[in-house]
Amino acid sequence: MKVLNIHKREINQPKNEIVALFKTLASANDLMIATDKWPPMKLDKGLQVGSKGGHGPIKYHVIDYKWDESILFKFDLKGFDGTHKFNILETDQNRTEISHTIEMVTSGSATFKWIFTIRWLHDAYIEDAFDKVENHFVTSKKTTAWSLWVRILRKIMKPKKK
Repeated sequence: MKVLNIHKREINQPKNEIVALFKTLASANDLMIATDKWPPMKLDKGLQVGSKGGHGPIKYHVIDYKWDESILFKFDLKGFDGTHKFNILETDQNRTEISHTIEMVTSGSATFKWIFTIRWLHDAYIEDAFDKVENHFVTSKKTTAWSLWVRILRKIMKPKKK
């Protein structure tokens, strides 16, 4: 199944302010991923081409990194053939668009995993990340509500306490 999944958000900040946050991605002080709600992104060599890692069960490696523009990852999962990319685009002097795009083809059981589970969790993960970026600059905090399906999936998939 062909998948094109795009998330975009405009932030009322100059591009250099957003770039500073993106540079912390997958670090101990990640100012982008909502690590209070989701597994952190981990990369074995940090933000550089060839670095391998992922978040939770989703695995990928960096195939392109332009520190002030984009980060492109290739999936390392059976049945998920494609990429995902964070992009930073200056729309004017004090506005910046951030986006995340998945372009892939799924096959076999990966198609069902995408349709029924991963897509929903991914959408919430990215919107929470974009909330975190936006909230870095505002006093009135934004929180994107999770769908009922995301809340059910998270309850089902929550690790059992010992």
